[in-house]
Amino acid sequence: MDGTLLDSEKLWDVAVYELAEHLGGEMTTAIRHSLIGSSGPNALKIIFEAFDLQPYPAALDDAGRWLEKRVTELFENGIPWRPGAKDALAMVRDSGLSTALVTNTKRSLTEYGLDTIGREYFDVTVCGDEVDNGKPAADPYLRAVRLLGLAAQACLAIEDSPTGTLSAEAAGCSVLIVPCEIAVPDGPGRAFRESLVGLELAHLHEAMR
Repeated sequence: MDGTLLDSEKLWDVAVYELAEHLGGEMTTAIRHSLIGSSGPNALKIIFEAFDLQPYPAALDDAGRWLEKRVTELFENGIPWRPGAKDALAMVRDSGLSTALVTNTKRSLTEYGLDTIGREYFDVTVCGDEVDNGKPAADPYLRAVRLLGLAAQACLAIEDSPTGTLSAEAAGCSVLIVPCEIAVPDGPGRAFRESLVGLELAHLHEAMR
């Protein structure tokens, strides 16, 4: 969702930089890039470690609530689409393919994203707080393919980050990568596009390894 379908990473930028100030630290580009694609709990642990803060459960919970409140405020003002994403979703649905939204974002915030995207585009949705381990673990994609009733090897994930790519690969899915904020390394079986603009069904078949 974030960075693949919606250009929401820029909104997360605002929130995490403000959270850093709230915690008395300084958000650097390197720290920010390490957060992209991470689940909420993992992102907070990265921030606490970077700022040399003790990751006490109560402190992590307070930071998580602060971040969710700020992101919610930003999301309520509307979330822009990534280029070509809306047309790509329509093409996939018109082609009769089963679809799942698989995101590390927690359910309460994902619902704001779905207000923009449209729930009708997905057969199932899987959020970061609905699995034991978020991306880069395989859990989110394994849950998605199970809910779809498909084998992972029959599925193609569209991802924008190294974290999401590793998750999809660990589950056994093929991956089409459309980088957003940070580069994703090349690797065996990985297919790449510069954007979702002009995406066609044939391109999805070509990306299946």
